Order: sequence, then structure tokens, then C-alpha cells
Amino acid sequence: MSGHSKWHSIKHKKAIVDARRGQHFTKLARAITVAAREGGGDAEGNPSLALAIQKARDASMPKDNIERAIQKGTGEGSDAERFESVLYEGYGPGGVALLIETLTDNRNRTGADVRHLLGRHGGSLGEPGSVSYLFDKQGVIVVDGGRYGEDDLIGAIDAGAEDIVQDEDVFEVITAPADLTTVRRALEDAGVELDSVELTQRPKARVPVDEREATRLMKLIDVLEENDDVAAVYANYDVDADVLERIAG
Repeated sequence: MSGHSKWHSIKHKKAIVDARRGQHFTKLARAITVAAREGGGDAEGNPSLALAIQKARDASMPKDNIERAIQKGTGEGSDAERFESVLYEGYGPGGVALLIETLTDNRNRTGADVRHLLGRHGGSLGEPGSVSYLFDKQGVIVVDGGRYGEDDLIGAIDAGAEDIVQDEDVFEVITAPADLTTVRRALEDAGVELDSVELTQRPKARVPVDEREATRLMKLIDVLEENDDVAAVYANYDVDADVLERIAG
């Protein structure tokens, strides 16, 4: 799994720095709206909504914006928008499998955009089911391994975490999707600072990629994530952490 969490942390920190950009707020609000529509407006009983709200708070989104996004999802807003979640599957440079989660109000536009971006950057769009079996939907909490040890994270297991994995210089606390919020609170209550908290598609196995292909792959992931309709991109690459540092600049 070398390097995967390193890139994850780099991307997370970049997102926080850029969090006040309008595009980022729009994506966060859209995620809240869809989560509220699919699971209801009560965050206590809707883990996906709870996570979407927490990510918005982490990015300093105003409370009014969060509440308005929830109301759109539950049908209370007069200007409710009909966004839906659509998953695209494909391949990137080096044969890396890609899962591309989108939140869109126009499937045709989004599908065409995703196909174009993949083709332009050395990837290809696959059929439904072509790569999704290579991933498991799980909660992942990333913690700095330089500041904390496994003993500091034992509260996560007591709160329902499935596993704690060391990956390079970080720990990944793995949870079932429904337990992510509870485990997060347990770690925060124990005073552990969290690098990132995500409901993610975690690869069952990873594909080794050399530096040349990794550079092309990270460019592809970047341009996909910059698309307004793309909520998240997951990939099963294995790249050395020092290579990712050089690519990130």
C-alpha cells in the first residue's frame, strides 16, 4: 500500500487550503443534499450525511449553507435541485482501476465529460461492474504515525473499528461505513488529531506503478477531481511515497 495514504494526506491538506473556493463549497453542499435525499435529514441516523456535514464544517462552510443544503435534499427548499449519485468505472495509466463518484443533474453531460478526460489522459471508460469488485466501501481515518502510536488508537477498536493498519508514516483506522462517525468521535475525545476522515472505496489489492506512469495517473486524477460533477476518485495504485512527494512538488 506504499504511498497511497501519503498522496491521500497531500490531497486532503490541499483541499483545506483551497476550501474557500466557490467550486469546493459547491461540491460540499451537493454532497450534503444528496446524502440528505438518500438517507434523510437527521445526521444522527444518516452516517453519510453526518460525514458530509463534518467535511463542510472542517472547510469552514457557514452553518446557513449547510442547513440550506440539507433542506434541498429533504425537499424543504423551494429551489431544490435534482442531483443524483452516478458511479463510473474505468482504467488509468499503468492499468490502474478507477472508481469515479459523481453528483450530477445531467447524466449525459457528466458521462461525456468523464469519458473525454479519461481518453485525453491515458485512461479509458469501462463497463458497469468492470472494476468495482476490486474495492470495498469502508471508513478510513488517517492519523500521523510520527505523533501517535498504536496504543493511542486503542479507543478506536473499542468504538467499533475493524482494523488499524500502518502505511508508511501514517496509521489508517478502518471501519464499517456505519461506524465511521462513532470511531471518529472516540479518537477526538481521546485527544488524537486526525489528518483526514473519509468514507471511501478501499482497494482490495494494489497495482505497482512506476514514476512515469504515476505522474500521468496523478494528473488524470487531478483533472477528474477538478470537474464540477466529480465528488471523488478512487484508484488501486501502489506508488512509493518519495515518488508521490516529487510529483506533488
